Parts: sequence; structure tokens; C-alpha cells
Amino acid sequence: MFKHVEPYPGDPIFSLNEDFQNDPRAHKINLGIGIYFDEEGRIPVLESVRRAEARLLAAGGTKAYLPIEGAANMRGAVQALLFGAGHPVLSSGRVVTLQTVGSSGGLKVGADFIARWLPGSQVWVSDPTWDNHRAMFEGAGLVVHTYPYYDAGDATAHPPRPAGGLEFDAMLAALAALPPRSVVLLHACCHNPTGVDLSRAQWDALIPLLRERELLPYLDLAYQGFGEGIDADAYAVRALAAAGIGFFVANSFSKSMSVYGERCGALSVVCPDALQAEHVLGQLKATVRRNYSSPPIHGGQIVALVLGEPELRALWEVELAAMRARILAMRRALHDALVARLPGHDFGYLLSQRGMFSYTGLCAPQVDVLREQHGVYLLRSGRLCVAGLNEHNLRASADALASVLAG
Repeated sequence: MFKHVEPYPGDPIFSLNEDFQNDPRAHKINLGIGIYFDEEGRIPVLESVRRAEARLLAAGGTKAYLPIEGAANMRGAVQALLFGAGHPVLSSGRVVTLQTVGSSGGLKVGADFIARWLPGSQVWVSDPTWDNHRAMFEGAGLVVHTYPYYDAGDATAHPPRPAGGLEFDAMLAALAALPPRSVVLLHACCHNPTGVDLSRAQWDALIPLLRERELLPYLDLAYQGFGEGIDADAYAVRALAAAGIGFFVANSFSKSMSVYGERCGALSVVCPDALQAEHVLGQLKATVRRNYSSPPIHGGQIVALVLGEPELRALWEVELAAMRARILAMRRALHDALVARLPGHDFGYLLSQRGMFSYTGLCAPQVDVLREQHGVYLLRSGRLCVAGLNEHNLRASADALASVLAG
């Protein structure tokens, strides 16, 4: 019966992590998987999360099913985090929010909704984008294309143009040519995999084009707080809302609260009016019911408590700022170490890119050499997880990267 089923080649990120776990070398370094590690190479459990979880356990509570759309306190906390408390789109009832199984679950529910209710719409994602974006939208039956994004540089130009920037003019030109109702997947901050973000001025230039061309933005916000700060990283969300544009935004707490396995995420949709929002929520609930029925309780209540209790919220913001500062310190340290080893190379991208990731420009064969000869694991795209660096492995990482880059 199943002879025709093709083998699964494996997810490139999870498969690489499995290879790392099976590597017997003591000096191996994991800069591949997108997880924040602390200075000792551990996935931290934040104190704010510990305290919230302790309160939940002490209170007992129910194990009954949540509503299809999730817990009201979690959904309300997410809306305030994304849009700011009291934002007009919230008070007017134009935003609907689902508690989802991670932001991945939110992305997929939104993709299924688009396939059902916006037939004929096609999706454009940045070149490059997170590996799973294409698979999620194609899995919903949508056609996926790319628009220009990352600037790989041009060594033959006069003067040479370094890699690591944004092809913003080409991006605008490509989006300006799209038909109405095209879905444009945008990273709200800390672009994965490149770390290259739009500036505020570039968002301000992009948003009128999205409105005029009647395009549907779909924001992925998985790293709020890892770029410039909680509110600053929500700039695109709030600017789109202020412009009166309908859009989707999927957000995650995996990184910002270090609750990866709890699968805490949400999907919010901004609609033209409250009646349309009511109808959209109903059909999103129908989509969830056909999929996983309702989200899990525990992780969502951790998020709701941390965001809703002033003491826990203040503690979380301090912890999140510390994680952001450590990533920035590792960026500077790796930049300085590589400049010292290869003074003729330009490593400025490490300082200009933001968030957990940097695009190194390494090709797949070079990444293979890093892994096989040095035990340093990167994605074959050349994406490096800066959050995997620490004072104990920085020197070895820089030595390995310099060796490969020097040829």
C-alpha cells in the first residue's frame, strides 16, 4: 500500500542538529540551530518563566480544553505586546488573535485561510528566507515566489560593493509589479537567515506601496526584543496598523521567553472593520478545528502571566535585554577576532546585521569543511547563529572560520 511513498530527506535544520548531537568530538560547536544559548552553552530557563510556572502549579487549575481560539488572557496580552496597549485598531475591534502552536502553527493556519478565502492569491517571500516558509505555504496549496532581498555584494564593481546589505530598490520594484491580493511575507525584525532588516525609513517607503498595490502583508515576528527592543522591534506592525492596511502577523515566544518546547505562539489579523474581523475569526477557528482543535494550556498561561503581571513583566524585560546584549557582545567579539586573523576581509556585516543570525557568505562546500574538519556546525546556506557563541568557543570558531575563508 505504501510502496509509492517517497523517503523524507529530513529538515535541514533539525537534521543538522541531530548530526551535531551524534558527533563524538568533544570540541564540536553548534552555530547552526536557531536557539539562544547562554554563556555556558545552555538553553536558559528565565527566572520570570520559573516564577510564572510556580504560580500556575500552586494555583492548580483545570486541564479542560481551551476554546478553539485559545485563552482570552493570553490573546489579549499578545495584542498589547504587538500593537501597544490602547492602540486604535484594538479599541475598534479590528484585530483578531489566535493562540497557536508556536508561530509555525500560526503561519500555517494563516496559509490555509488564505488558500480557502483568497483563491488565486500567490505568495512572495524574501530571497532568502527561513527554510520552512516556502514549505508551509506550498503545503497549503499556494504558489510561492521570491522577491529580491539580500545583497550578496559585487567584488567587480568600482568601488567594490560589500556583501551583507539589502537590495531595497530591487525589492520595491519587484513588489510594485505584483497583482493585487498578492501575499508578501515580511520579517518584522531580525531577518532569518540574514540578519538584514529594513530601516524605519525603508518601512515608511514600503508601506504606501503595499497599500497602493493592494498587497497583503504577512509578517513573521519570531524575535521581538532581540533586535533593538520590544517596542522598537514592533515598528512594522504598528506602522502597518496606523496606515489602515489589513495584514497578518504570526509571532512567537520561543526565543524571547526561552520556552521552545512549550510551543507558544499567536496569529493576529488586522481587518478593515469589526464585522469583517468577526467573520475572519470565525473562519480561522474553523481552520484550527480541522487541524489541531485547540491549543495547549500550559505555555500560553506562562506567557499570559509574564506579560500580564507587572513584577514578572519587568523581570522578563531585564532578562530579554540581557540576552540581546550578549548577542551584540558576541557579534563584536567575532568581528574583532576575524578582523585580527584576516585583516584584508570585510566583516562589517557582523556589526550591521541584527538578531540571532548572520549570513557569512560561506558557500555549502566551505560549510562542509567547517563541519568535517573543524567540528563547527553552520547551515549550508552559510547562516551562523551568533547566539551559539560564547567566551569558551569564540576563539575556536574564529580560527575555523578564518581557516576556511583564507582557503
